[in-house]
Amino acid sequence: MSTSFRYLRTKSLLLFGIVAITIAAPAQTGLYAEFGASKVDAPSNNWIYGPTFGLYHDFYSVPLVHLGADLRGSLLGISETTSLYSGTIGPRVSLHPHFLIMPYAEALFGVGHYDFGPGEGSNTEFEYQLLGGADVTILPRVDWRLIEFSYGGLSVFTGDLHPKTFSTGLVLRLP
Repeated sequence: MSTSFRYLRTKSLLLFGIVAITIAAPAQTGLYAEFGASKVDAPSNNWIYGPTFGLYHDFYSVPLVHLGADLRGSLLGISETTSLYSGTIGPRVSLHPHFLIMPYAEALFGVGHYDFGPGEGSNTEFEYQLLGGADVTILPRVDWRLIEFSYGGLSVFTGDLHPKTFSTGLVLRLP
């Protein structure tokens, strides 16, 4: 094999690789609203319920994989004695196979405020959430967030608080 042929082949493979990597789906932004139930390690040890809302944006896409960020807020236990409010942001990875279910995972960090009720304690602390879920397309720009599970952590005066939350909701993907 001649040197010029190897050089041309190497350049062609390199060019093909660059084109394949840079051909990406357009950036995707989604707004979502969920309703969730959370089991919190609170003195009352009850389930609390409430909305979660947010915005995600996929900055980078390669075939089947999207990488981005998620910004969300949760208001759990609004009318209960125990409440947990949080605002978090962090990286997101989602899979987009060519069928209905699109799984995703996130690692979020931010601030959480808990209130165990009168005389039980209240504070605002650093919070983290590890979560995963799956969206199902129901209309061209609308997904049903079939299920989402999150495991979180907050430092509290009595130790660590680890809310475990299940939620479902709708996602509007913006053009």
